[in-house]
Amino acid sequence: MIMIMMMMMMMMMMLIIIIIIIIITRSLRKNLEALPGKHSIDSLQKTAMLGTSHIIRKVLQYEA
Repeated sequence: MIMIMMMMMMMMMMLIIIIIIIIITRSLRKNLEALPGKHSIDSLQKTAMLGTSHIIRKVLQYEA
């Protein structure tokens, strides 16, 4: 029962994170255009997702 609840919590957190990244992308694209140089939104999103997944993994390991 506890494992099911943890899996549901993890899925909810991932869904929220994905939605936040999509929302941030819209405003980020406009702001990055104002900065000089070449910036990759895909690279920034990948870094954010990897960092977030690392944090979630650590939290879930701590709770278990």
